Amino acid sequence: MFELTGFQRDLLYVIAGADQPSGQDIKEELEKYYPNEINHGRLYPNLDTLVNRSLVEKGEIDRRTNFYDITESGLSQLRDRRDWENRYVDL
Repeated sequence: MFELTGFQRDLLYVIAGADQPSGQDIKEELEKYYPNEINHGRLYPNLDTLVNRSLVEKGEIDRRTNFYDITESGLSQLRDRRDWENRYVDL
């Protein structure tokens, strides 16, 4: 997880919390949190990085729309990250 950017970690959290979201669904969810618009040039290359690292799987809804689903490896890394954070921050 340490090799991911904060944005890529946020992508993992959004994907893990949704049921096979499309790129547009992910973009809309992130824009509720991020102060600036998330453009396609930032979103899709980062999603591809997560797919290439086997943290996320990409599937096809139709010829123009893909969905994303977190893998077991992605979930495991999120759990490890959460455990690590909880050692330092007790909210």
